[in-house]
Amino acid sequence: MGATSTKSTADAPAQAPPRREKDGRRAARLVPWGVLVLWLAVLALAGPMAGSLAGDQQNRAVDYLPASAGSTRAAALQDALPGGEATGLLVVYHRDGGLTAADRATAAGQMADVAKAHRLTGAGQPRGVRSEDGSTLMYPVESTEPGQDDAAVEAFVEDVRAVAAGGDGLTVQVGGPGAVGTDMKEVYSSLDGPLLYTTVAVVAVLLILIYRSPLLWLLPLLVAGAADATAMAAVHGLHRAFDITVTGQSQGVMTILVFGAGTDYALLLVSRYREELRRVPRPYDAMRAALRGCGPAVLASSATVAAGLLCLLAADLNSSRGMGPIAAVGVLCALAAMTTLLPALLVLLGRRVFWPLVPVYGGEPPARRGLFTSMGGSVARRPLAVLTGGAVLLGALALGAVNLPGGLKNDGAFTSTPESVAAMRTLARADSDGGAQPITVMAPAGRAAEVAAAARTTEGVTAVERGRSGGGWTELSVTARAVPDSAGEAATVEALRAELDGRYGTYVGGPGAQQLDLADTSARDRLLVVPLVLLSVLLVLVALLRSIVAPLLLVAAVIAVWGASLGIGGLVFGPLFGFGGTDPALPLLSFVFLVALGVDYGIFLMHRMREESLAGAAPAAAALTALRTTGGVIASAGLVLAATFSVLLSMPLVSLVELGFVIAVGVLLDTFLVRTCLVTSASLLLGRRVWWPGRLGRSAQHPGNSPTP
Repeated sequence: MGATSTKSTADAPAQAPPRREKDGRRAARLVPWGVLVLWLAVLALAGPMAGSLAGDQQNRAVDYLPASAGSTRAAALQDALPGGEATGLLVVYHRDGGLTAADRATAAGQMADVAKAHRLTGAGQPRGVRSEDGSTLMYPVESTEPGQDDAAVEAFVEDVRAVAAGGDGLTVQVGGPGAVGTDMKEVYSSLDGPLLYTTVAVVAVLLILIYRSPLLWLLPLLVAGAADATAMAAVHGLHRAFDITVTGQSQGVMTILVFGAGTDYALLLVSRYREELRRVPRPYDAMRAALRGCGPAVLASSATVAAGLLCLLAADLNSSRGMGPIAAVGVLCALAAMTTLLPALLVLLGRRVFWPLVPVYGGEPPARRGLFTSMGGSVARRPLAVLTGGAVLLGALALGAVNLPGGLKNDGAFTSTPESVAAMRTLARADSDGGAQPITVMAPAGRAAEVAAAARTTEGVTAVERGRSGGGWTELSVTARAVPDSAGEAATVEALRAELDGRYGTYVGGPGAQQLDLADTSARDRLLVVPLVLLSVLLVLVALLRSIVAPLLLVAAVIAVWGASLGIGGLVFGPLFGFGGTDPALPLLSFVFLVALGVDYGIFLMHRMREESLAGAAPAAAALTALRTTGGVIASAGLVLAATFSVLLSMPLVSLVELGFVIAVGVLLDTFLVRTCLVTSASLLLGRRVWWPGRLGRSAQHPGNSPTP
């Protein structure tokens, strides 16, 4: 017994290592395949749901507004009236030099044909309104026949366009809210394909240049595509469950974030994995080491981005409130895919995925380029001058924000000129008087006559017509003297609200009122959401870096970047791009994205600086080492993210172009000026105080005597 027991005890240690080795080999084979099978199952389930997301989009101006806005309440009451929501069109006939009698006869005949073919509101055939110079004749056409069915509205607009035809110098254009909505829907429906293809092409080119491998660049793209499909399915589920507002803008930005942020995470992971392959013989073990090494920083950065984006839930504007969870879902899906599916594919393909630059076990890494070492040396020699000069430059650029054009108007929403916009511009040039874009007033049915009488005496009003009634409400169509989307029309809307809402309990709506509510709500949202974003990001940074000074430094840096980016936008939007207005939601959305994404890169730099300090490095050495080791990855990630947001510059909507430009410029400023020069120089000047009040900020560190993290 004793001998047997002794033999067994002695044999056990000798057998354990082979067993652990065998278990490790089994895990190396099974775990990656298991992850791949799981993702295939997820994609099989997500595919049909992802394809349904386009049908969830709500792209009317009123869909962007909060339920409490006056124009939103007016639109909801209109929808409930008999026949549903009315579709309003403006058919504009124009001839340079003046319309002829034959032109007017042609217009009258075509409008008679429209009245015969469709059930129009009002009495009989539409009545034309001539401009003072006689060059333009405008016919308001309104029908409840299409109701709220998008396909029926589109068919109605296209039919009117088919009937209203010009020629021989006579131009005919169909505009108005119904036509603008149809053109907007067509633009948004055309975004998904070009946006995705352009984004993929841009990221592919950059990854090929970065990796210099015929295969490696393809993996992050395939994984990002899987993440994008998963995110679309998840957003579709959120829309069905919680009725979050999905717009073409929010879906497009989500795709950009999935590919941009996802590729950033892939760059960090692949860089660390390549490094570990030189130290570890088996790819599976190398990947485990890589995930342990860069995983915390990636998790922290994605958590910061998601936390900042989710602050948009506090916004009152439907489009901004919906953007928050939609964008956060995109970031989290990118994180999940890049930390599970990408590692599985890399392990299964082995070292050969890096061909021709295959990392050899036991080999030495190629010599680092000296760019960031040189930049760090320059900053170290004159940190105060670099910090002062950079701050002055950012401040000067921020002054350009005062040159931002005013609010974006309906006829300036497109980068090209669809027919509906051309019609409104023709009317504006002709200064056509009356009826160009009626203002809707929803009045309690019992007081409709009083409301109509009061509206007629309101400054800026030329006519009031009674419309449909039902459910205790009556629709009044108010004609303003001013042309659509002008300061005069806005003043008339405000005068009607001041005169009617409090006394009679009315709601004033229509396109002009919606633009006013959009601007007012966006301004209120900035006052609420901006402090929330700053607080949430600051708390995450304090928890991660265990300091107050370093997080304040990073937050101040991204605020400066945001101001400078908006300032550059103010310098180019009008003079260079020819934009007549700025999207009211641009300041808030650009702030949220630039703060969240900018702090993302700050985490990589400061976290490495903290690691070096904990290892006993002096403050200056820690800062310069962090810049040297993370500068290349941050630069590559910044280029990819800026390039993906630059894709929005090719889109046909001004709001998307403006958002893409400001974020892309901000990311480049953050990557190559703020992170590289200003944060590093500030860290050098502050020394150990940058970590106050943590242990690193209170006492000198020595190798072998570092505090525990």
